[in-house]
Amino acid sequence: MAKVPAFAKACAGRGRIVEMDNWGSDFLDLVEEAHLTFKGKSDGEIAFGALRGFLDVRYGTRDGSACAEFSWEGHDDNDPACGRGWTMIGAPGRLVGHFYIHNGDDSGFVCVRS
Repeated sequence: MAKVPAFAKACAGRGRIVEMDNWGSDFLDLVEEAHLTFKGKSDGEIAFGALRGFLDVRYGTRDGSACAEFSWEGHDDNDPACGRGWTMIGAPGRLVGHFYIHNGDDSGFVCVRS
């Protein structure tokens, strides 16, 4: 059985999305509390606005820092949607990254550990 990378353990759990470059704070919690959640060695979920997706996560490095890169699929306002993204540890207790919707918008984001 594969070991869970140390960075996966550091990211494990739920982070509340508190800021996105392209969407205001009033939109983030439209349907449910905006969040990015990492579970186990390769699973997770993301939700904000009317979007909800399930992650396929890979842990590695980006610019010399530990990171999680993910693809996702789910729904945006009941329409099928998919994309990709990445995150790394920012200031203590925060994750920073970028989120992409295939053939759609993209945005930087900040999560605060819940």
